[in-house]
Order: sequence, then C-alpha cells, then structure tokens
Amino acid sequence: MTESAIIAKRKKIDTQKIVGTVIVILLFAFILYNVKWSFVRTLDFSVIYQYWRLLLKGLSMTVLVTLVSVITGLLSGIVLAILSQLPFRIIKILIAVHVEIWRSTPLLVQIFWIHFALPQITGIPTPALVSGIIAMTLQSSAYLTEITRSGIESIPEGQWEAAKVLNLSTRTTWLRVILPQALRLMLPALCNTVLSFFKGSTILSVLAISELVTVSNNIASFTFRPIEIITFSGLLFFIIGYGFSYLSSRLEKRLSQSSLWDPT
Repeated sequence: MTESAIIAKRKKIDTQKIVGTVIVILLFAFILYNVKWSFVRTLDFSVIYQYWRLLLKGLSMTVLVTLVSVITGLLSGIVLAILSQLPFRIIKILIAVHVEIWRSTPLLVQIFWIHFALPQITGIPTPALVSGIIAMTLQSSAYLTEITRSGIESIPEGQWEAAKVLNLSTRTTWLRVILPQALRLMLPALCNTVLSFFKGSTILSVLAISELVTVSNNIASFTFRPIEIITFSGLLFFIIGYGFSYLSSRLEKRLSQSSLWDPT
C-alpha cells in the first residue's frame, strides 16, 4: 500500500470517528432535552437500600442457575462431542437430533413443556427451579456440543498422529492432548454462551423462580417503585455481564500470547 493510500485511509477513519462522535452527542442531547426532569426528581432510589438483601439473594440465584446449567451442559456437550467422533452413524444421528431439537426451539417453550407437559407424561412432577435448570441445561448442552465439536475438529491431524506415535491410550489422548487444546480454541464461544445464558436466565421468572427479575418484580409491585428497582436490576446485569466479558477477553488475549494457544 502506497503512502498516499495509507494517508487517505487514515483520513477516512478519522472522518468516520468524527461523524460517529457527533451523532452520539446529538442523540445524547436529544434524550436530555426530552427527559421529563420533573418526574425524574420524584424517583426515590433509597428503596434499593431497604431491599438490597432480597435483591442480592435474587442475583445469587440467577448466578447459581446459570453456573449449574452451563457447567452441566458443558460436561454433557463434551461427552456428546466425543461420541460424535465415533464411526457409528446411529450415534451421530441421535446427537444431531438432540442438538437440533434443543437449539432450534425457544427456551420458553422448553421450560413450559418440561414443567407442565413432562410430569403428565411421566407422572413425575418437578419443582419450578428443577424444571428451569433442566431446560437450560439441555439447551446449553446442545450449543456446547457443537462448540466442543468444532474445537475438536480444529485440532490439527498431526496432534492425533503424534499421540498415536507415542502410543498414548485413548483416555490420555483425549484428556491430555485433544481436549485441553480444544477448550482453549473454543474459549471465546464458550464465554459468549455463558453470558447469553446468564441474561437468558431472566425467562425463569415465568415460573416464579426467585431469581433477580422475579424478586425485582415482587419488590416493585410492593413498593410501587418499578423504575428504581428494575433500573437497579438492569445495572446489576450490566456490571456482571461487562465484568465477565472483560475478564474473558483478557484471558483470551493472554492465551493467544501463550504458546499453549497454538496447538501446532
């Protein structure tokens, strides 16, 4: 690229930045101008201090459900991804059916079906919390099966051949050679999945599970302060989501600078 082309490209980028900044400033000014400040002055965020323990319990439940669902889904996904590598067509078909069913239907429908329909079929009722965790686990396992499978198939053939030359057992090959490298490769997608299910856990409020949204709605109905409570709940989701995204990006960058990141 010539020097003049580089200069032109830099000018184009600078112009785009200026235009973007101006648009943001105008949009922000428009919002400030149209805000009903008389109503804003009536907001009382002290109600959050009164109920911070309940909100913290709701947040803890949200985080717990997310971790249980994703960790269990990841373990299931790893097992299914390994089984999908076996040369048995029937196993591949069954795994593909599992993945498509739980990945291609809405989580809300899955929750309702597991909580209301499945007990009618099996005669075994499940508490709302268990039904929600089962639905989230099954859906996360579907996504994580595909993510793990992609990570495994990204491992160069030379790694498999090296393990074979060293006469490593199948168990050692998977646990010491293939899976550690695959997990590093699938880290960005795994982090995105965790964040998606953390945000998606709010749908459990339809079963009145005492996660953050349900607790927030109950407090808002009792105190008649929905804006303050829901705003604070949204802020909690943002802080945890942004913090997790930041830490995962730092970890990804650190691994990318490590020789362990490159399986070759």
